[in-house]
Amino acid sequence: MAEPPIDDLTRTLGRSFALVVAVVCVGVVGYLIIGWPEYGVLDAVYMTIITLTTVGYGEIIDLSASPGGRVFTVLLLVSGVGSFLNFVSALTAFWVDGQAHHLLWRNRMSRQLVQLSDHIVVCGAGDTGIWVCRELLDTKRPFAVIEANAERAHRLRRELGVEVPTVIGDATDDDVLIRAGVERAESVVCCVSNDKDNLIVALSARILTGDARIICRCVDESMAPKIRRAGADQVVSPNRIGGLRMVSEAIRPAAVVYLDRMLRDRDAGMRVESARIEAGSTLDGQTVGALRRHGTGLQLLALRRADDRWEDAPPDDASLQVNDQLVYTGGPVVRKAVERLVRGG
Repeated sequence: MAEPPIDDLTRTLGRSFALVVAVVCVGVVGYLIIGWPEYGVLDAVYMTIITLTTVGYGEIIDLSASPGGRVFTVLLLVSGVGSFLNFVSALTAFWVDGQAHHLLWRNRMSRQLVQLSDHIVVCGAGDTGIWVCRELLDTKRPFAVIEANAERAHRLRRELGVEVPTVIGDATDDDVLIRAGVERAESVVCCVSNDKDNLIVALSARILTGDARIICRCVDESMAPKIRRAGADQVVSPNRIGGLRMVSEAIRPAAVVYLDRMLRDRDAGMRVESARIEAGSTLDGQTVGALRRHGTGLQLLALRRADDRWEDAPPDDASLQVNDQLVYTGGPVVRKAVERLVRGG
């Protein structure tokens, strides 16, 4: 179920209120004409309100000698009561149906989304998307979610235990991507249920972002090359990952247990991370030993050189250069410290 546009949520209430205002204005103008010049605007307003609310107070403008005034009052009373009942009914429905709560929630989400930058946009909060969100939450990374199904989007908050910036809409729509801040995003994760939709999201995100990293879920392996050509940096097959995991359980169970323990430790948030040394970084020209002496607490596993060469377990005298990528283990505190070091001036 897609999120109804904000105009659809308030249109009925707005029309009902506009009708009440129109009836009040007609009543004030009518009584001004009937009572002029003896009676003024305040008298006309008073007559209009007591007529529309049927409170039964005494008349300020004497209509005993004005048949036309009495006819006008009858017409105003009939139309006014109908307009008020219509407005009260619309207002009641607006609150009872949860539309007011939804409107407040959506405005709150909009404010949070505007503040995001260098975040990750997760397209789809289904069975795969919710695990993506859990991992981003555990590792304390900023992210936003796009989900077309309103019930599923609200269920996400209950599943995660916290409220995350969410846009309810179709991720294949450019406007929805823009509302999620895709133009300011660091990465886009496309995990909607349909491979063709993932292809469209990847293409749209690539056009809107330019250099953001785009990762797509793909069930049908024959669609993977098309999704890559559409703009995805990586295509992940759940079937392939599941198969590799099952084999690993059979031939390297201890390694799998170690990685699972790392992923389950939600408090420490220990993960295998990577970071690229940018131009102007203090690490440029230093050695691996100097990096370790910075006291970040990282455990360096490997270096991926700028020319795509890999150096596993690099020694302390190995030099670091711009565009080298550090592959290490650490929690959120370690990751932030390393990100400060690799960032250019």
